[in-house]
Amino acid sequence: MLVLSQEDVRRLLDVDELIDALANAFVDVSAGRASVPPRVAALVPEKGLLAAMPGYAAGVLETKLVSVFPDHEPSHQALIAVFDPETGTPAAMMDGTYITATRTAAASALSTRLLAREDASVLAILGTGVQARSHLDAVARVRDFEEVRVAGRSREQAEALGVAVADSFDAAVREADVVCACTDASVPVLRRAWLASGTHVTSVGASRDGPELDEGTVRADVLAVESRVAFEPYPSGAHELQGLDPAAAVELGELVAGTRPGRTSREQITVYKSMGHAAEDAAAARLVYERALRVGAGTEVDL
Repeated sequence: MLVLSQEDVRRLLDVDELIDALANAFVDVSAGRASVPPRVAALVPEKGLLAAMPGYAAGVLETKLVSVFPDHEPSHQALIAVFDPETGTPAAMMDGTYITATRTAAASALSTRLLAREDASVLAILGTGVQARSHLDAVARVRDFEEVRVAGRSREQAEALGVAVADSFDAAVREADVVCACTDASVPVLRRAWLASGTHVTSVGASRDGPELDEGTVRADVLAVESRVAFEPYPSGAHELQGLDPAAAVELGELVAGTRPGRTSREQITVYKSMGHAAEDAAAARLVYERALRVGAGTEVDL
């Protein structure tokens, strides 16, 4: 079995390739060609959870074990096991912490490519942690931003990101064309009233205690999700989407395939609510594993 460290994964995973790979994987999800059951999680009271995310997608049979402990840095830590889809034999074990951060941001970038206005020029990032850094890298690959702002609880951490620091979430969001909410907040950090006409919003926060977005934002003109599983109860689904009609949302795979419309006017506010999906892990793991085989990376071990 091939073992790939976080250093290996960082070196092997190309973000631009990943954005394209996610597009293809999401098409398979929406077309019913992937097998991805809802995630399950074991809860540690007052501490965090350990979730299991198995899936067969993008030609890869894999499962991810990811712990979410908000008081630890990083809050998300993970391992991904890859199996031979022909025999079920374990083929690789790789770090999933970097993959989780990168594929989450890459999916937000894909949603931005699909839904943000072509002339979007101002990006706002809410949060200063791992996902904020990943989003700064990934989302800027699909639009040419002239201004980037960040806001968070720690000004010191915000300044470390190397872009303009706003005094509040409100100030960061006003007149932004793309807003990426990347917090672990259990109460809304974003209000519909702050959003300018035509804004695209991405939200990856998934606190077990409450929503990152307010109801007005979620009820935007266009709501996109990875999969309508996001409407199921937490931890499979998002707090923001409870009680809403799944049919009202469009899946990213449907946007890529052109089977459902996305933005139809400059004035529409579009929202992508992410809950994470095993197809994303599968697409990333495939890129890492295949490149590792090509370049001879990693360490072979016998089980």
